Amino acid sequence: MSFIFDAHLDLAMNALEWNRNLTLPVNEIRKKEQFLTDKPDRGKGTVSLKAMRNGNIGLCVATQIARYVKPDNNLPGWNSPEQAWAQTQGQLAWYKAMEEIGEMVQIKSKENLNNHLSNWNKNKYKNPIGFILSLEGSDSIISINHLHKAHEYGLRAIGPAHYGPGTYAYGTDSSGGVSLKGKELLDEIEKLNIILDVTHLCDISFWETMDRFSGAVWASHSNCRTLVPNERQFNDKQIKELIQRKAVIGVCLDAWMIIPDWKRGVSTPKERNLSLNKIVDHIDYICQLSGNCDYVGIGSDLDGAFGKEQCPFDLNTIADLQKIKPILKNRGYSDIDVDKIFHKNFINFLLNAWS
Repeated sequence: MSFIFDAHLDLAMNALEWNRNLTLPVNEIRKKEQFLTDKPDRGKGTVSLKAMRNGNIGLCVATQIARYVKPDNNLPGWNSPEQAWAQTQGQLAWYKAMEEIGEMVQIKSKENLNNHLSNWNKNKYKNPIGFILSLEGSDSIISINHLHKAHEYGLRAIGPAHYGPGTYAYGTDSSGGVSLKGKELLDEIEKLNIILDVTHLCDISFWETMDRFSGAVWASHSNCRTLVPNERQFNDKQIKELIQRKAVIGVCLDAWMIIPDWKRGVSTPKERNLSLNKIVDHIDYICQLSGNCDYVGIGSDLDGAFGKEQCPFDLNTIADLQKIKPILKNRGYSDIDVDKIFHKNFINFLLNAWS
């Protein structure tokens, strides 16, 4: 069973906002939610730490996420950056609690990474799952001083925006450039050698960011606009820019990003024939653009406010990411290629970024 690096999981959000005990098996988490109706994915989650071990997913990028929304923003979120910051600190406390009971271990450096990979191979079913801490959307960063605080506690990747207009840049479903505060933030991110995650940037903010930022860049969970024509995906020019910068793009398993014309709450995976084969279309497309397998990985975003109702029907839990391997092999990808896509590309990226 191949080792998998998942470049995007909202673990703490699920633990705190969905009240999921991720130390339990997935079926027990679902059972506890069987009568809840507050969220559309209740009883349909796919992720737990046990399921990750069962799928040999020993390393991930785990998020903090808390959106600050200004008065004219109708998106759900916190009403002040201070509240958003406090929410991220609660999420940090959950990760620390998981470390204390031996379920997870934070990866902050090249040395940490190499040690974790060595230990995982010795006993993958009992070792803690490694996580690199990332902030999805920067609006909870109250000031540059707070960015430094975050770096001190181990923040190693950051996205300037999430959905809508933000303090620092414009995200998905909005349009605009990087603000003056955003430019200052980008400069400080580069100085601190924090990885910049361009996943949610709108087109204008994406290109302004590319013009200003010279540090390490990746896209933790994004797919291809040519296959699914909406602004959440990257177009060919953006993908080629990321390839030129030696970025890695993690493909995302959220249905509306995998196939076109998905209607949330209406479409179903079976009715739309949404299988893992469709996500391999996005992997293959990036490989064809680059001419190799060096710039694509997996950033599943599983249980990122959706569950089995909105992901491939042949995936029951996150452990089923292993099913992607035979699909790739059937399309002519070698074992070496699969290893690159499953883990080596992101791991090599980190080793270079942290060298």
